[in-house]
Amino acid sequence: MDPTKMQVDSPAADAQSSTIDEGLYSRQLYVLGHEAMKRMSQSDILVVGLKGLGVEIAKNICLAGVKSISLYDPEPVEIADLSAQFFLRPENVGKRRDEVSAPRLAELNTYTPVQVAPQNVLSDLGQLARYKAVVLTDCPLSEQLRVNEYCHEKNIAFVSVGTHGLFGNIFCDFGSDFAVVDPTGNNPMSGILAGIDETGLVTALDESRHGLEDGDYVTFYEVLGMDGINGAEFKVEVKGPYTFSIGDVSSYGPYIRGGQFTQVKKPKIINFKSLAEQLAQPEFVYSDFAKLDRPMQLHVGFQALHQFQQDHKAWPRPMNEQDATEVHGLATKIAETYGDLKPELDEKLIKELSYQATGYLSPMCALFGGMAAQEVLKSVSCKFGPIVQYMYFDSLESLPNSVVRSEETCKPLGTRYDGQIAVFGKDFQDKIANMKQFLVGAGAIGCEMLKNWALMGLGTGPNGKISVTDMDQIEKSNLNRQFLFRPTDVGKLKSECAATAVQAMNPELLGKINTMRDRVGQDTENVFDEDFWQELDAVTNALDNVEARTYVDRRCVFFLKPLLESGTLGTKGNTQVILPRVTESYSSSQDPPEQSFPMCTLRSFPNRIEHTIAWSRDLFEAYFVQSAENVNLYLSQSNFLESTLKQSGNQKQILQTIKDYLVTYKPITFEECINWARREFEEQFNNNIQQLLFTFPKDSVTSSGTPFWSGPKRAPSPLAFDSSNSEHMSFIKAAANLHAFNYGIKGTNVEDSTYKKILDNMIIPEFSPSSSVKIQADDNEPDPNANQGSGFDDQNELNDLIDSLPPPSTLAGYRLEKVDFEKDDDSNYHMDFITAASNLRALNYGIPTADKHKTKGIAGKIIPAIATTTSLATGLVCLELYKLIDGKTKLEDYKNGFVNLALPFLAFSEPIASPKGKYMGKDGEVELDKLWDRFQYDSDITLRKFLDSMEERGLDVTMLSSGVSLLYASFFPKKKREERYPLKMSKLVEFVSKVPVPEHTKNLIFEVCVDDQSGEDVEVPFVCIKLR
Repeated sequence: MDPTKMQVDSPAADAQSSTIDEGLYSRQLYVLGHEAMKRMSQSDILVVGLKGLGVEIAKNICLAGVKSISLYDPEPVEIADLSAQFFLRPENVGKRRDEVSAPRLAELNTYTPVQVAPQNVLSDLGQLARYKAVVLTDCPLSEQLRVNEYCHEKNIAFVSVGTHGLFGNIFCDFGSDFAVVDPTGNNPMSGILAGIDETGLVTALDESRHGLEDGDYVTFYEVLGMDGINGAEFKVEVKGPYTFSIGDVSSYGPYIRGGQFTQVKKPKIINFKSLAEQLAQPEFVYSDFAKLDRPMQLHVGFQALHQFQQDHKAWPRPMNEQDATEVHGLATKIAETYGDLKPELDEKLIKELSYQATGYLSPMCALFGGMAAQEVLKSVSCKFGPIVQYMYFDSLESLPNSVVRSEETCKPLGTRYDGQIAVFGKDFQDKIANMKQFLVGAGAIGCEMLKNWALMGLGTGPNGKISVTDMDQIEKSNLNRQFLFRPTDVGKLKSECAATAVQAMNPELLGKINTMRDRVGQDTENVFDEDFWQELDAVTNALDNVEARTYVDRRCVFFLKPLLESGTLGTKGNTQVILPRVTESYSSSQDPPEQSFPMCTLRSFPNRIEHTIAWSRDLFEAYFVQSAENVNLYLSQSNFLESTLKQSGNQKQILQTIKDYLVTYKPITFEECINWARREFEEQFNNNIQQLLFTFPKDSVTSSGTPFWSGPKRAPSPLAFDSSNSEHMSFIKAAANLHAFNYGIKGTNVEDSTYKKILDNMIIPEFSPSSSVKIQADDNEPDPNANQGSGFDDQNELNDLIDSLPPPSTLAGYRLEKVDFEKDDDSNYHMDFITAASNLRALNYGIPTADKHKTKGIAGKIIPAIATTTSLATGLVCLELYKLIDGKTKLEDYKNGFVNLALPFLAFSEPIASPKGKYMGKDGEVELDKLWDRFQYDSDITLRKFLDSMEERGLDVTMLSSGVSLLYASFFPKKKREERYPLKMSKLVEFVSKVPVPEHTKNLIFEVCVDDQSGEDVEVPFVCIKLR
């Protein structure tokens, strides 16, 4: 066995200790981890075939960061290659594909050299020994077999992938004894124990789900009793969602209390078979569970296609019946050789494969390019489960019904779109070119989407147009997965740079892209007005936040525009089609809420590093943001004290903070900022812990007699400051610099000796715990400090605090500078402070600490991202876009996609239909679409006319509102109703809301409550009044 293949005990054994550029790779690191990326950085990759598919794979591998990429494709560039190869230009026709592509790929990542492979790399297979992985794209089957035989023998990872129009396949062979260190990429499961009984049944605390599966392994720590169980590994048998068995535990003695479990990730060993073996007896990963009979048919069909190509030295011609009949005949003969595995061939399917043999589509290249690149990364990083060993996929549903495909309409025309015309025909190409499309967001998904659209020719026609908006500027961390950008673009607008890049890919887009820098929201409805929305054919979201997605979704529902939605999270991705009057919208379903932690846990009883990170993030806000804001409000708002005293709960805290920041501890020099940081260290990590242990001693018990410090409550220990401790000093330096920033004091380039001298000379007063301090013991109990400041004595104390504050007039123009949290700037001390504070608190409570990288991911709520998933997701979206362009209207024509490249897993489902409703009208039952229907009025009618109109529909309006304004209600006094009846609807809104309708508003939206003819209160759509 190749010793580099399996490093189970020490996965990093074959990785150099070279540092990884976290600024560039930060989002990817949260997907792959440092060890996997180190192994990748020591891997040389060969990519053979540089048409659209090969360059997509090479692009994704290059962005991911491997040691080097070698390219091999000596064939001359053809104009049809430009259908999917984004690094080729018309002037490159006739030149070698690899030589043209290499310098442009090399621009993507300075850490990954790209070169052209030696001329004889495939004729002298011994040269393949220098590569960790070899990728073949669009290669004849005979060549695949020859190369794989060598790679399989030498344990070199081998990936073969090809697409023909809307068909594609991938084959993987990573050799024998391939060890997958982490098959899923999920964080290990962990939990707190309620108990372990004498049979070995483990119960999780407070009925929290353990999340384990049969065959998993766990280890225990901090268990009291059961000598020797801590650190030992046990195989799990799941008994229920809250219980699992670890087998015979009689040798460990009785369980007393406490303890936690953590899942132990075990490597999975896979023995891959050669391509020759798999051709005869294939193993499939299914890409679509609605097409379970397809893989074997396509397995035979692809072989027939290669046989045809070998016999004729050419692929079957587009829509040529004679060639298709021959391919079907070859497939029939091949199928006979499979005995019990023989598939029932669908003649139409095999002929369609022949019709599309020369087809080359950028969305299919994006889909398979993302998937194949991830397989290559799996082979060299040993991270995530590989494809074992074949996967076939087709998207025949994307074929158009609105045009007739024929040999004449699908023949090559000598244009850059010939690869697409071969599949869809010239007439459909014209439809693509004349689309008016709006892209919201030009980040990772947006870049990939624009690239696909440019290659498809979307918006290039006389009536075509692409609008793209993104308010963000390019940052260094974007370069790892937003491949349209280069280091020289950092700081520039995403939308403009992305548009410039794709116009270089396809000059036919010059003058066809409208770039914007506005956020799409309620405050920009004067920019994205009715005229803007009405001219669109479709909208595509490329956003990373729910609020913006929801707003665009609501706009699409209002203007009846199709919306293509997608998102990624690490190796996971999803796509959704929103079709007017057919499907539900994005807003129809909601993601689960973000995880939040009980306040009591964060304040006093953390038991996980996530708790201490959340606490330190709050401390950052309290020290450097909220305090500065409160001081500035006190200095600038004349009624600040009055409004503060009306608040309940935290008046004393706010006033004390203002006094501290303006009087008691207001620094003049940086040395005083160091003093402040040292005092806060003592307060947070020593005094507060002493007070907590004074209130709840380590030997205290609850009313039921159980130890107070048990279960999720970990007994803390105070920290004694030590200037030689790097963690302690990290807190001091970060806190002092941020405090200095608040006051505009320079603190850079202060030597460690200066810190040490100041700290050693400080006298920290002894702390004495107080019996008057109340601490909440449980979130189910009332907070004993909730109403602080409401008693007579407390009021006197508040008045004393107010009297001690300097009058704002004596500090005219003085303001503190609040800190705006920025996680990606390593020089600003933000993450240094949060990491240090979190780890010090973790040390208080005996919780394992976390490095800055992990802390940043949690505190900064970073969304893990990797280029491969983005590529695949956008490929799926564009396959649905073909259907929108065709004008398909049936629910079953469309697919929502779900993918997890780590497993690997692909699944599709029909979109959910929009909700329907009924009401009893004057002429019987009326059915309506609750989401897409509306009561439309083309003029600004009076309230009286509106009510009469609804009455004619058989609906009695009981309430009418616009936004937060209640305009009409049947229970209003008669006089109030009658004075509003003659008002036009727009005037009614202005009359009630006291706000004029904006000039750019062309429609007003109203919500109504109505009773139908049966007297029932029924749910009906909104009302739309057209003003202009």
